[in-house]
Amino acid sequence: MRYLPFLLSLLAFFCAPQAARAECECLWQGSFTEVQAGADLVVSGLVRRGKGNSIDLGIDRLLRGDTDDQEIRIWLKTGDYCRPEPALFPVGSQWVMALDRISQDVPGGFNPHTPNVSYGRVGDYSLSSCGGYWLSRRGNWVTGNLVQAPRWEREPEMSPVLLDLVADYVAGKVSAEALAEASREDPAARELMLDTRAFLRQGK
Repeated sequence: MRYLPFLLSLLAFFCAPQAARAECECLWQGSFTEVQAGADLVVSGLVRRGKGNSIDLGIDRLLRGDTDDQEIRIWLKTGDYCRPEPALFPVGSQWVMALDRISQDVPGGFNPHTPNVSYGRVGDYSLSSCGGYWLSRRGNWVTGNLVQAPRWEREPEMSPVLLDLVADYVAGKVSAEALAEASREDPAARELMLDTRAFLRQGK
């Protein structure tokens, strides 16, 4: 009888779904400024729908990469794939993402009997959780693990940064130091500056 708890634990482990037991193991690759250069596609967009471990992102701005698609499918966490959970990206939310294109089939990666839960199809995209591969966007402002942020911290304390400034960084027009400086600005002072500029434009 004294072995009963052990046997029950062992039984529960082997009876549990594989996806629930599987865990991702990867090294932190860096903040957005460090990882975006290695991505196939960097875009800003809105989540239009989600199904299984995938989301469909409507692209409203192409920051870098080559695609004519207005909407792309992005595959997220399932099993031990090092990707974020789909629940992090609800329909209607806006994001900047650095994505990898799925270029080849992975053994056991796509099961036609469960097409909404898989590694993903060739031609679609995947999002890594091993760095700052995504930034939250609200209107023209973004936040997240943008630059010089602590490892694994998804929403570090920072001032929102203009999407235009992030796009200029991706295009090589501004430095990471400029982004870091913008993320440390006092938001109240910046709002006052923007309000002043708007007031001056109206007076012309």
